[in-house]
Amino acid sequence: MMKFWVGRIALAVLVMWLVSVLVFWGSQILPGDVAQLALGQYATPEAVATLRDQMGLNQPALYRYFVWLTGMLHGDWGVSLVTSTPVAEMLSERAANTGLLAIVTVVIAVPLAIGLGMVMSLGVGRWMDRLGSVAVLGLAAAPEFLIATIAVLVLAVKLRWLPAISYLTPDAGVAQTARALVLPVMTLVIVISAQIARMTRAILSNLLNQPFAEMAMLKGVARATIVRKHAMILAVGPIANVVALNVAYMVSGVVVVETIFSYPGLARLMTDAVLSRDMPVIQACAMLFSAVYVVLVLLADALARAFDVRGLSR
Repeated sequence: MMKFWVGRIALAVLVMWLVSVLVFWGSQILPGDVAQLALGQYATPEAVATLRDQMGLNQPALYRYFVWLTGMLHGDWGVSLVTSTPVAEMLSERAANTGLLAIVTVVIAVPLAIGLGMVMSLGVGRWMDRLGSVAVLGLAAAPEFLIATIAVLVLAVKLRWLPAISYLTPDAGVAQTARALVLPVMTLVIVISAQIARMTRAILSNLLNQPFAEMAMLKGVARATIVRKHAMILAVGPIANVVALNVAYMVSGVVVVETIFSYPGLARLMTDAVLSRDMPVIQACAMLFSAVYVVLVLLADALARAFDVRGLSR
């Protein structure tokens, strides 16, 4: 087990280093000049050159990379080039908002999706399974912006039940926060639940076709009992991988949802930073998203190994 964790952690560190190189290089090739954007289009070349020198943008790229990397390892995310605010301070509030959105979505979506996948696997080939398969396949294929737009048009514009803008303030109460979360959470739950339910159904259906399940059915054991007592244990590892990948996507890929609903999260912060060429903010958000993704994949690998029957039997 120790060898497994050492290898996985070493691989995760290597991946994060490669990501840091790609993130820094990618942020450098973005078109536009942050100094020019900060001073406006009427700024003189001398003023732009002076500001570039003050921002350290005239230093060699390799030197700036090592300064940024060592600072990040020491907890210093840098200072915003646009607002002169510490990036860590900008991330703290936005990370809390994105974390709240992610936690509420996961709490709702994961049990709902796994339960739906189990129900579909119990009646493979029957009308309930066919109807559920068509529904989850259609919802999984639907882009987030389509679901979000329909939700806004129906629930916010037509029925006026919910606000179209999910704006949160630091002093927002529980009721205001709940109303602001309904539409973005509903959009993410629909997309993520469809993906997890579809994969859960496929995993359990495959396990129910294995010899041990067929033998149990021949002995008169109910299909639901086989799923509950045997198949679900074997399916924890694969399902954990599916859940981890979807949760990682939700944390790092909610740009569309946060943009449509004007939700003040990390994805929206990163989008605004790209528009203003605020490199430290872009780099910090990208590294934070990548770290969350790597941690979730590590967790999925650990669960898959812990529930691997072949490993337990050795």
